[in-house]
Amino acid sequence: MKILASYSIKGGVGKTATSVNLAHLAATQGYRTLLFDLDPQGASSFYFRVRPSEKCKSKFFFSKEKKLQKNIKASDFPYLDILPAKLSFRNFDIMLNYMKKSTTRLHKTLLTLKKEYDLILIDCPPSISLLSENVFNAADKILIPLIPTTLSERTLQQLTTFFTTHGYRNKKLIPFFSMVQTQKKLHKDAMTRLRKQYPRLLETSIPFSADIEKMGIHREPVTAFAKDTAGAQAFKTLWEEVESELACSKQKKRA
Repeated sequence: MKILASYSIKGGVGKTATSVNLAHLAATQGYRTLLFDLDPQGASSFYFRVRPSEKCKSKFFFSKEKKLQKNIKASDFPYLDILPAKLSFRNFDIMLNYMKKSTTRLHKTLLTLKKEYDLILIDCPPSISLLSENVFNAADKILIPLIPTTLSERTLQQLTTFFTTHGYRNKKLIPFFSMVQTQKKLHKDAMTRLRKQYPRLLETSIPFSADIEKMGIHREPVTAFAKDTAGAQAFKTLWEEVESELACSKQKKRA
């Protein structure tokens, strides 16, 4: 089992769109996939028309894994399950603060699912916190959507500095350009400069696209309802790069 996180300190950079479309693409290739919506806003859950159970108690999240597993729901797509978010997830940092080994609790929880899934993809909240550190420890790779603008660049610098300062492996971080508008000189210049500064930037760039924005209307991945569009094709290419980075192997499909 591999664990992939879509993460950024900054909101509004395409993190959820990345999570939703890559999870869908992985599932269409036969990977037993769990999309874990860790963001209290629940955008990934919304896109897949999945609601959390009223019986889902956040207080059990890091202590009673079997109760957590009961809240995993099937999506409308084969091989793709969803662990939907709740607004109460906003309290995770407070809960973790009182736990032993507070930066590795998420990893321990996710390991209980290794027989069920080939890939877990986490849609993370936009923050840098104790919960974020749990993601840093749990994930094999961390995708960083990067709009080619000054503020987005600054958050990537902050994240790489945090990793270095706190002893996390920078090789886990995989940035890629998101919401790109190639007609803007600012974007083009920033992309040229940043590719020299960050050699691990993926080749694929996700365009700013009306079709991707329409995911909220269709409540489906763009790779499902508009698979031939430029945005969907970009996500397909991105998944191919990410799959290579993960080097994850497909196991037997579920009956």
